[in-house]
Amino acid sequence: MLLENVRFALVHEWFTPKATGGSELVVQEILQQIDADIYALIDFESNNPESYLYKRQIGTTFLQSLPFARNGVQKYLPLLPIAIEQLDLRSYDVILSSSHAVAKGILTSPQQVHICYCHTPMRYAWDLTFDYLNHSRLGNGIPGWFTRSLLHSLRHWDVISANRVDYFISNSQHTARRIWRCYRREAKVIYPPVNIDRFTLQVEKKDFYVTVARLVSYKQVELIVRAFNQLGKELVVIGTGSELAQIQQLAKPNVKILGFQPDEVVETYLSQAKAFVYAACEDFGIALVEAQACGTPVIAYGAGGALETVIDLRQHPETGTGILFPKQTEADLITAVEALEERYSQFNPETLRLNAARFAPTVFQKNYMEFVKECLQLRAGVIKSNY
Repeated sequence: MLLENVRFALVHEWFTPKATGGSELVVQEILQQIDADIYALIDFESNNPESYLYKRQIGTTFLQSLPFARNGVQKYLPLLPIAIEQLDLRSYDVILSSSHAVAKGILTSPQQVHICYCHTPMRYAWDLTFDYLNHSRLGNGIPGWFTRSLLHSLRHWDVISANRVDYFISNSQHTARRIWRCYRREAKVIYPPVNIDRFTLQVEKKDFYVTVARLVSYKQVELIVRAFNQLGKELVVIGTGSELAQIQQLAKPNVKILGFQPDEVVETYLSQAKAFVYAACEDFGIALVEAQACGTPVIAYGAGGALETVIDLRQHPETGTGILFPKQTEADLITAVEALEERYSQFNPETLRLNAARFAPTVFQKNYMEFVKECLQLRAGVIKSNY
């Protein structure tokens, strides 16, 4: 099956002005390499002149016309599996899904090949179930029982829909292990693209720390603020979310809460900061790589994708790009900050930039296209499977 004779469909969860994260970068890079028709639960980007999807024809579901869908289709969570199964893609040879929720659940026929780039198994149904229940008004009392029942049903559907995928790609070794734990499926690791050219390498740094994250519970920004309250060192917090007011109230004068900021402001703070601080367990963690692209060292919780993107200076003095701390506690984070301060002169900004280059878009494009071709050859019987 020759690539140029193949009809491709690309399925993503949703396209909205607020959805501009790593999964959307993956979609953008795939579309630069493959001429595919696009489908999603909802689309509010094809009419946005500033979007790479402007004037693209994008197939959508009945959720497109429901009230308030533009501001977050997640509010219709019980309907997402039903909606994705209504997309009729029988006329395509290959389905490429970009999935962090339900996109992988598209219905396919035995003649089709389905390759899923899985950013994460559905977090609120698996790893973050109890976090979601504890921080949601629907997590307690009688509504809580309905929510638990819904999440239970979602887990069943999620496993069943994983069997509709022929080949899985994961964005990190950490995600590959989660895919195996949830679905008992092997996944090829292809790191997502990070636009490192957007960031300028800056050698001279200022004496402040920065964190950039959504202000929600699992991002652990409150932990960072509490630690810096004790340290007394200047910290800049960029981001918004449900915990914004709580964090603003918690912060002492040495901690500046800037809320949402445009890209150019984020880039300036990342490039000028003494170090970038991150306390969440991420599947990959694009922000960690972006900081390194600026030549800015990283202090990160030593779990998840950080173990694959940040090189601890204490173990690797010549190539170190940051300091990893073992537990999500104020004491461990404070110890990591002190360790970075003691060894700061050992960091080489150019080494950090070089490490970030491992995740450049050109690397992603090459690895992704090679894997797609390999999958088509496997289906055609040209080569034997290792999966």
